[in-house]
Amino acid sequence: MARDKILAGIDVGTSKVTTIITSVTEEGLLRVVGVATTNSRGIRKGQVVDIEEATQSVVESLEAAERMAGYSVSQSFVSVGGSHISSLNSHGIVAVSEPEKEISANDIDRVVDAAKAVSLPSGKEIIHVLPRGFTVDGQDGIKDPVGMTGIRLEVDTHLITVGLTGRRNLEKCITEVGVEVLGFVFGGLASSEAVLTETEKELGIVLVDIGAGTTDICVYVEGALAYSSVLPIGAKNITNDIAIGLRVSLESAEKIKLFLSKNIKSTTPVEIIEKKDGKKQNLDEIDLTVLKLPEDLNKTTRRTLIEGIIKPRLNEIFSMVGLEIKKSGFAGLTPAGVVLTGGGAETVSIIEAAKRNLAMPVRVGLPGEKVTGLIDEILSPSYATSIGLVIYGSKFEAVSPSGPFSFKGFSKITQNVPIKGAAGKVVDLIKSFLP
Repeated sequence: MARDKILAGIDVGTSKVTTIITSVTEEGLLRVVGVATTNSRGIRKGQVVDIEEATQSVVESLEAAERMAGYSVSQSFVSVGGSHISSLNSHGIVAVSEPEKEISANDIDRVVDAAKAVSLPSGKEIIHVLPRGFTVDGQDGIKDPVGMTGIRLEVDTHLITVGLTGRRNLEKCITEVGVEVLGFVFGGLASSEAVLTETEKELGIVLVDIGAGTTDICVYVEGALAYSSVLPIGAKNITNDIAIGLRVSLESAEKIKLFLSKNIKSTTPVEIIEKKDGKKQNLDEIDLTVLKLPEDLNKTTRRTLIEGIIKPRLNEIFSMVGLEIKKSGFAGLTPAGVVLTGGGAETVSIIEAAKRNLAMPVRVGLPGEKVTGLIDEILSPSYATSIGLVIYGSKFEAVSPSGPFSFKGFSKITQNVPIKGAAGKVVDLIKSFLP
């Protein structure tokens, strides 16, 4: 019986580092065998600001996941975020190499390479080239032209670029713990893989991934990613507002925010009512006694906390999202509405705020439908990116078999070292069997 392949994803976020380890069956199904989350340190607004602390956070998360899975991770897909991420759409044209024959995969590679040849600012590099659609001899809207006959092949692509410095610092944190980075994946793209359906992408939809420090936006039109961007604002701003408004510490403010998300259903202020025994009860009050806050804050009201502090910040976030959608030029092409995900999507009254500001259908996207195994604890929007990383990896990249030794590295070594004589012949023989 063949061993399942192992695929890992490390989501390095502003508030947490999540490592997820999955086994990929021969049928291509993903089964979660290990997952661990630790608080992140040395990361601010999606970018590494202290390499040592960030590396330590990755080590803690990785080791805990490895203990649960019983596997040692040597390769992983890694999420990348931050306001240094930007995107642009590009067009490529090539002549089909053999016009009398069919369009081949080689022609696809050539036209995509042509689309990548764009002028970028210094310090930027492309991490994703996503074809949106192909055109063969003037016939557009083609999803996969391989096997078709034509002379002129064109492609529309969506390019996602990342700051070189930010990417290198993140790569250093991962490689220092002995893990090879198979690929960097934009956090919003990874979340899209986990929570959006193919039907929604085809109709046209906006994904809004609200993390602690940043908000990722992905606009899908006709089944392909057409616009992506990152806003330097997130759920941590709501925590800061609660801390300032209620005069409590950031830790207490975070506890209050999570308590509200899980326990408060109605967000509408309720007036004081009079009971039969003559006592008055204020249904607008929120009892915080169970949190045992060090500031001895036991009661507050919906009007103060939700209407006065949380909703204004949510309105600000979604007004910025609305401006980004308008800036994309695809505002009228997303009838499927908006899907909210990320840890911030659990904030109380967020759906009402999104509907009011964006005037579109809104739902909260939960990951977990596309994976099996240990998924009970990760059926939450905050795990969308980490689950999306392994889904993306299984779809778009080759997965190396699990095992202590990888031929991939050996192949690179033998290419670079000149070996002569009988030993050289042996090496040549071995190389002929390598992938």
